[in-house]
Amino acid sequence: MHAISPGTLKRLLADDGREIALLDIREFGEYGMGHPFHAVNLPFSRLEALAGGLVPRRTAPIVVLDDHGEGRGQRAAQCLADLGYRDVAWLEGGAQGWQAAGYGLFAGVNVVSKTFGELVHEHFHTPGVAAATLDEWQRTGKPVHVIDGRPVAEYRKMNIPASICCPNGELAKRLPTLLAGDTTTPVVINCAGRTRSIIGAQTLRWLGIENPVYALENGTQGWRLAGLSLEHDSRRDYPAEIAAGTELGAAARRLAESGGAQAIDAATLDAWLADETRTTYVFDVRTAEEHRRDAPAGAIHAPGGQLIQATDHWVGVQRARLVLLDDDECRAPVVAHWLALMGQEVAWLRGGSTHWPALQNLSRRGDETALPMLPPALDLAEALDPARLCLDARPGMQYRAGHLPGARWVNRALLDEQLAEIDTRRDIVLVADAERATCLAIELAWRGITPVGWLAPALDDWQSSGVTLARTPDEPDDAHCIDFLFFVHDRHDGNLEASRRYLAWETGLLERLDAQERATFTI
Repeated sequence: MHAISPGTLKRLLADDGREIALLDIREFGEYGMGHPFHAVNLPFSRLEALAGGLVPRRTAPIVVLDDHGEGRGQRAAQCLADLGYRDVAWLEGGAQGWQAAGYGLFAGVNVVSKTFGELVHEHFHTPGVAAATLDEWQRTGKPVHVIDGRPVAEYRKMNIPASICCPNGELAKRLPTLLAGDTTTPVVINCAGRTRSIIGAQTLRWLGIENPVYALENGTQGWRLAGLSLEHDSRRDYPAEIAAGTELGAAARRLAESGGAQAIDAATLDAWLADETRTTYVFDVRTAEEHRRDAPAGAIHAPGGQLIQATDHWVGVQRARLVLLDDDECRAPVVAHWLALMGQEVAWLRGGSTHWPALQNLSRRGDETALPMLPPALDLAEALDPARLCLDARPGMQYRAGHLPGARWVNRALLDEQLAEIDTRRDIVLVADAERATCLAIELAWRGITPVGWLAPALDDWQSSGVTLARTPDEPDDAHCIDFLFFVHDRHDGNLEASRRYLAWETGLLERLDAQERATFTI
């Protein structure tokens, strides 16, 4: 392990012949307040649980950064080395040192994908329709198909009236069934803001559907800013069954090949997976239901639309190879085309699911990370033993909303401060999901503390058992809620000023890029 300077890192990021993973190990809220353009968030509180997915090859070069070189980065680098990573460095001065060297920090999350959406809009001039215009069409009875390109869970929270949920990654497969032969009625794609509206609308234009296609300007936020009301908990979902021969698969494959993506056979994918000098990700871009039903062992589920929208959620290594799977070569090529324009080296598996049985190395490929076992699982009564102390490692806002009486909130990144106020001679019980509990147990063991047990969060069950939850609206205080992003967090909950700030941030991303960052994309 070693330190590198901001200038050296900047040069490594520009080296087209070299893979590199730039991992920001600060908590989500810290990361969202400002990070280098290519940094991927790997929170220290979940490091061992997430590292293997983000960086599957143990010899890939990694640079970690913290806030200002306070030591968290070095500790995270040691944890990665303990997992078997062999080429790990930390950034001198952290994010603040990066900025002091004259390089930009970007607020928000999924910054590369969001910036890409704005570049698509600028370059291809994707037609848009204002919220007021769409509202007038609906009020006056003009036929229009409003399709929400977000995942079902986001659609349930709020949606444009009369819209139908069809995530962007499903459009090529399911839109013909939705339109049922209609080739004249306008189609409007919306999301919560801008990116997925633009990507979805441009996808349909490229696939050559005859209907007029528009992106709803500024999505559901623009709708609310226009003084219009949204629906909630709607159940108008995409069709599960697809009529034979209605997919846009052939058009999807032509589109992908025109943009530089390629189809590969099972033998090529097996050879890539066996190559220890390159990182290869394999993603199943179908729906969660399909993935659970019959995905080949070793494939990671990444719904196609979200893989474009939040690439950094799955891909930690720049200049790695991405291979996409679907059942019939309809959805994967569309997603591959977009990822190629984002600058990724991407392919899809030729032949769809018929070629899955020929894959040999994928099923053998497992996460090599051998995480320590969790402490013994306890029931509620055991955890509430007065002689024991519960350390609640859930996100800070969840702790505020309700926790076991007497439980202390902790975050792995804040342990130096927090342990000074805790009697560690008591028997300690960890309260958290398995990921956070495992990672916290690792950190406590490094400090010579062995928890006696682990309790999974089950607030409803606790209350049913007669426990009155403690609620602390101001504890942890905002300064310590480093795992929560306060940056326009309530833009979907009626705060119109937060929506304005968010949209201004999104439309301002392109102008903040330097030449090297803009060269990320191949548009």
